Amino acid sequence: QVQLVESGGGLVQAGGSLRLSCAASRRTFSIYAMGWFRQAPGKEREFVATIRWSGGSTYYADSVKGRFTISRDNAKNTVYLQMNSLKPEDTAVYYCAAVDYSSNYLQLQSAYNSWGQGTQVTVSS
Repeated sequence: QVQLVESGGGLVQAGGSLRLSCAASRRTFSIYAMGWFRQAPGKEREFVATIRWSGGSTYYADSVKGRFTISRDNAKNTVYLQMNSLKPEDTAVYYCAAVDYSSNYLQLQSAYNSWGQGTQVTVSS
């Protein structure tokens, strides 16, 4: 497993932007994929975006497609989530996740074996 530490959450007005970061505790050459999930109050945790470390292919939830961008920095062992055009419904705790073996169905929580502690994102209307 990999230790993950998220940062970058906060309070922003609707239409604004935030960038979340997730730093991995060890070299990412052994990581297969990293993703972002979110959980709003009273709701289940849901998939946001994922990126395969080798090749950099990405996949997004329909609700964030065109507004959010996931990217990685190999040298910093870090994955980012750039969030633009934020909406109040984006308010949630955002969690970073990683898997260090080949895994399918990366939009599912069960595909990952490491999780961060979460960072709060609040979008005011």
